[in-house]
Amino acid sequence: MLNLLGSELSRTCDGVNRRNFLKVGSLGLGSLGLSDLLRLRAQAAPNRVASDTSVVWLWLGGGATHVETFDPKMTAPAEYRSAVGEVATRIPGVTIGGLFPKIAELAEHFSFVRSFAHSNSGHGGGTHYVMTGYDYPPADQNMPPIKPSLGSIVARERGASHPQSGIPTYVRMNGIYGDGAAWLGTAYGPFDSGGEAQRNMNMQLTLDRLGDRRGLLSGLDRINRQADRTGLMQGLDSFETQAFDLVLGRAKEAFDLNREDPRVRAKYGTGVGEQMLLARRLCEAGCGFVTLHHGGWDMHGQIVQGLQSLCPQIDQAVSSFVDDCVQRGLDKKILLVISGEFGRTPRINGSAGRDHWAPLSTLAFAMGGLKNGQVIGESSPKVEVPASTPITPQDMMATLFQVLGLDRELTYQDPAGRPTPMITNGRPIRELVG
Repeated sequence: MLNLLGSELSRTCDGVNRRNFLKVGSLGLGSLGLSDLLRLRAQAAPNRVASDTSVVWLWLGGGATHVETFDPKMTAPAEYRSAVGEVATRIPGVTIGGLFPKIAELAEHFSFVRSFAHSNSGHGGGTHYVMTGYDYPPADQNMPPIKPSLGSIVARERGASHPQSGIPTYVRMNGIYGDGAAWLGTAYGPFDSGGEAQRNMNMQLTLDRLGDRRGLLSGLDRINRQADRTGLMQGLDSFETQAFDLVLGRAKEAFDLNREDPRVRAKYGTGVGEQMLLARRLCEAGCGFVTLHHGGWDMHGQIVQGLQSLCPQIDQAVSSFVDDCVQRGLDKKILLVISGEFGRTPRINGSAGRDHWAPLSTLAFAMGGLKNGQVIGESSPKVEVPASTPITPQDMMATLFQVLGLDRELTYQDPAGRPTPMITNGRPIRELVG
C-alpha cells in the first residue's frame, strides 16, 4: 500500500486546518465504489483537446511570504527586506530568498512573478480567488465554493481519465479549499490520492494469506490469470472492467513509488519530495493536473524559524522535480506552478512575523514550454504592491488555459442554466507566452 507523507496538519490563524478545508464543499465520494465513480464520470461526453501538457500545482498553504521566497528586496529598509537574506541565481542580476540555493541553481527553468496581486487577504477567500480566478468573500465563513477549479475544468475537457493508461486526469494530494468541481459535478472532482478512491485501488488481503511481498505479487498475478481463464471480465459491465484495470493495471503502477529507482527517491527526499516524485510519475502516465498542498506558511510570528523549517524541504523537492523532468525530456510537457492564497505584510511585525497580504502575492512558474529564465513584473520599493502592471488570478488562469490547450472563451451552463464563462477578463502573461 502506498503511504503519502505530507506536511503535518497545520492550523491557520483562523482556526481552520487542512481537514476542515477538505470538509468544506465536500463532494461526498466516500460512499461511492470505484466502478460507481467511473460510471458517473462517463455520463457526460468529454471534449478531447490537442495539448497533452500537464500542470503540477504546488500550493503553499497558509500564505507564503512573497519577500522571503522570490522577491527578497535587499535594497529596502531592514524591517521590509528578506529576513533570511538572498541567494544569487543563474539569471544575471536576479536573486531569490536565501533559503532556496538549489532552486537558484536551476533558475533558467523558472519565471519568478513579482507583480501577482489580488484583493482578498482571507485564507478561504484568497484560496478561492487564486484556485478559481473568482473572488468569493463568503469562503472565509466556510461557505462552499461557487466556481469550478482549473483541475476540474481540465477533467471536463479532456475526460476524467486517460483513454490509454486509465490514469485519472485530475489528482490531488491533500485537499485545498476550492480545488473541487463545484457545480460541474462529482464526475469531474479530483481523484484523492489519500482518500477513498486510493483505498479502493489497494487490495485488502490479510497477512496470513499473503505472507510477504512475494505473496502479494503472485496473488495479483493469480487474480489476473483466473479472471482471464474463467471469463470473469466478460461478465462485468464496462465500468466494472475499467475499475478492475485501474486496480491491477498501469494506473496503479504509476501510484506505486516502490517501482521508482531508489537513487531517484533519495534525491527527492521524503514528505513533499515524495509527493513531487509521485506527481512526475502520474504526469508521465497521462495525468493532466495534479495539486499538492504543503501547509504551515501562516507565519504571524517567528518567521525566520518557520522558514528555516519549511524552505529546505521545498528547495530539495522542487529542484529535484525540475532537474528530473529536464533530464527526462519532460520540461516542455510539465508545467510547475508555485503559489499560495496570498503573500505576507511587507513590514515585519512586533512578533517577528508577517501577516496576511493579498496586494502582493507569491507566484512562480517552471518549465511547461514557457519563456523562462526571467523575472516578470516589479514590486514597489518596500515590496508592498506591484510597481508594474498587476498580474491577477484571472491572468494566471488564462496563461494555464493556453498551456493546457483550453479555449479562453470556454463557457458552461451554471445550475440556473445561465452561460458562465470560466475566464471573464484574464489575459495570458505576455512575457511567458509571447
